[in-house]
Amino acid sequence: MARFEWRTSLCAPDFPTAAYEGLRWRVTDHTPFNTLAWLRASEQALVAGERLHVLLGWHGDELALCLPLVVSVERFGGLPFRVLHHLGYPLTDRLALLSCLDAESMRKALVIIRRRVPHAMLQLNELCEPIGEESALTTWMAHSSTGERRLSCRVPVHLISEADHQEVSGDPRYKLRRARKRIAACGAEIRRITPDAATIRPLLRALGKVEALSWKGLQGVGIFTNDRYRQWIEQAFTALAELGLVRVVVLELDGRCISYRIGLLEQGRLYDYNLAFLPQHADLGSGRVLLEEWIRWGLDDNWHWVDASRISLENSSHQLLERMTGQLEHWRWSFYSWRPSGLALGLALRLWHHIKPGLKKWQARRSATLVAPTLTPIQAPIVAKDAAPTEQQREGSHASPSHSQR
Repeated sequence: MARFEWRTSLCAPDFPTAAYEGLRWRVTDHTPFNTLAWLRASEQALVAGERLHVLLGWHGDELALCLPLVVSVERFGGLPFRVLHHLGYPLTDRLALLSCLDAESMRKALVIIRRRVPHAMLQLNELCEPIGEESALTTWMAHSSTGERRLSCRVPVHLISEADHQEVSGDPRYKLRRARKRIAACGAEIRRITPDAATIRPLLRALGKVEALSWKGLQGVGIFTNDRYRQWIEQAFTALAELGLVRVVVLELDGRCISYRIGLLEQGRLYDYNLAFLPQHADLGSGRVLLEEWIRWGLDDNWHWVDASRISLENSSHQLLERMTGQLEHWRWSFYSWRPSGLALGLALRLWHHIKPGLKKWQARRSATLVAPTLTPIQAPIVAKDAAPTEQQREGSHASPSHSQR
């Protein structure tokens, strides 16, 4: 059996950093969001009412589990419930579960978590899992009052190959050509940036100004929108830049950034994390051109993959969908405890799943009844067009408000 211990901080001087790095590299599907650089910045961004509990599992002197959990109070139906999330939620785009424990040790870990941090629900978001392997979390389902494994999104990925030296075919070719002509006509230029610890903060401030003026800033869904997220991103990306993991492509006009994409690069995989552009230059189509620049950069520096990092589960307009060669799945695991609060939440979840299909059908019929008499055949497409967000606004958007900025 594994030996377990609790820590209250990843930033403490005595935290076993070397053992953690050894575990991270043994889990082959780890991401930049599993790095201590990202997690420590996430810890420093915790607010009042949130508290960190880090469960470590050891096999002798080898670390076999690290699970940093943040306890907070969330309201469901107006009632407060104690909930646990993996550290980094909601700005983390993709995580690997850092565990090399067997099923029995994982079962014991769940018991220890419930004793140490009583809760109604433990939820782990945006987890990727090795293809063809059973998740270490499967055993927790049988030991929960209610358990749910739900697909968060299917992320488009592009495998960089020699074929990318040639111009893309089909409709994306003409969209790219038109965008390049517009960009050349206005005199804008594309620049690649690999920031370090000295240059990352001024760069992030410049990117934040672009986002503030974009539709993301106006709607309050950007990663620089509020002070907490802005400080979190600055600390995290500064630490990641020190490790050489940050990449940025910008479109500049007269030396000023008017559009950008920022990503994280590790193990030859570029995670396209966020983009924004000034609204007066929305017609340039810069997002598609900068995405193409990611691929060209990958050809030059021998990257293997360009990923969308995260997208919405339905109706995504991320431009990598035009170029994808495969998909990766993100999963959300929810485990409801046997406490009265956990039983109540689990019951509410099962009840919701029972009535949701019928409610959707009723809403669709009601919507059709209300809309049909008031629209003429000429008016209908005009209203639909005005009601939908523009392609420029929707590119790269995510499903939930916490992720919609990216």
